[in-house]
Amino acid sequence: MVVVPANAQRGKIPIVRDAETEALLKDYAKPIFKAAGIAHSEPEIILVNNKSFNAFVPDSRRMFINIGVLMEAEAPSEVIGVIAHETGHIAGRHLVRLRAAAANAQIIAVIGMLLGAGAAAAGAASGSGQAASGGAAAALGATSVGKRSLLSYQRGEEAAADRAALKYLNATGQSPRGMLKTFQRMSEQQLFSRQYADPYAQSHPMAQERYNGLLNQAQKSKYFNQPEDYVLQYRHDQVRAKLFAFSSHPSATLRAFPRSDKSPAAQYARAIAAMKSRGKGAVKEIDALIRTQPNNPYYYELKGQALLEGGDPKRAIAPFRKALSFKPNEPQFLVWLGYALVGANNPAYLPEAERVLKKAIQRDSNSGVAYGQLAIAHGRQGERADADLATAKGLMVRGDFDAAKRYAARAQKSLKRGSPAWVQADDIVAYKPPDLPNRR
Repeated sequence: MVVVPANAQRGKIPIVRDAETEALLKDYAKPIFKAAGIAHSEPEIILVNNKSFNAFVPDSRRMFINIGVLMEAEAPSEVIGVIAHETGHIAGRHLVRLRAAAANAQIIAVIGMLLGAGAAAAGAASGSGQAASGGAAAALGATSVGKRSLLSYQRGEEAAADRAALKYLNATGQSPRGMLKTFQRMSEQQLFSRQYADPYAQSHPMAQERYNGLLNQAQKSKYFNQPEDYVLQYRHDQVRAKLFAFSSHPSATLRAFPRSDKSPAAQYARAIAAMKSRGKGAVKEIDALIRTQPNNPYYYELKGQALLEGGDPKRAIAPFRKALSFKPNEPQFLVWLGYALVGANNPAYLPEAERVLKKAIQRDSNSGVAYGQLAIAHGRQGERADADLATAKGLMVRGDFDAAKRYAARAQKSLKRGSPAWVQADDIVAYKPPDLPNRR
């Protein structure tokens, strides 16, 4: 598991990359996407390093889910309900319509402010302070009306996404109980603030309101009492323990998963805690975990990561190869193996490292780690231009466009003009990032 830190300067979101968790989310989402009719343009599910229970879709291509959703959800159906809801936004094209609604709300506010400013100017000309203050109040009131108009529209879209989610769950033969449990949890969190909240100043309907609106329809589903899939439940428990262990201090993990807990999830969490502690017994504990499931590729990935981060990249090569023997096209396993081959500091390993990392990039072009290790592999083989180009690509992934342009320009000087590599470097040099609104 790898946490990609946020780039504070460019406002990027802190991302978590983990093959096991991403595979589970894909399996949760696949039938939902199919039922919604968007399987042909399947959105990418991106894990956010945030422990709060939240998910959102910024466009039709991406769905962001906080690790908190998986950590708080006790059953797969709760996460599936969240995915179904966000899919409702994508399939309903709510994001496109929301932009139009936002524009309309802004127009309302601008007109109101102009009218208010006119009244204030008239009051000032006549010497009437009352008229001036009334004009300012009108301007503020219009802004409030515009904002409330947009929020009301958003509440309507949230309700529509809830209804769509119920439809998808029914079409895929899944129970809506998990979705109801999510709203129940949200309602309990809002319990103390609900009496002071203005329901018309919320972008989402209040959780209790959503729960009440869905309850009757959900109970009509013939799948309401459908039990959780035991295989998915097992995988969910594993991922839940894994995320907790990676995002918590080892002592907190041992308190949450004491030695008396013999479940596979608890053993997994303790092995990760041992790795994070950098103790000598970490690999031994992971080996004990592997003996319980010798065909689990993610256990071998963990062993390789423990060895690599413990300063023994050469020994990390074998467990990463073993993980790939079970999932040969998993890009994150390929990146790990390439990292270990480069880290072993043996010139004989570099050609393979280059091939492995290029294969990883073909399957996942957003891995800054893969580009960074590829640049090192090229550099150690005396391929300076290729190293500079790989560095430039990695910097582009991270959003550091100015530095990327410098490396690409340097690479161009040594590349054959018109070659594929030269064209790629030229594209980076000519790239103009989209204008983003200033944030304060």
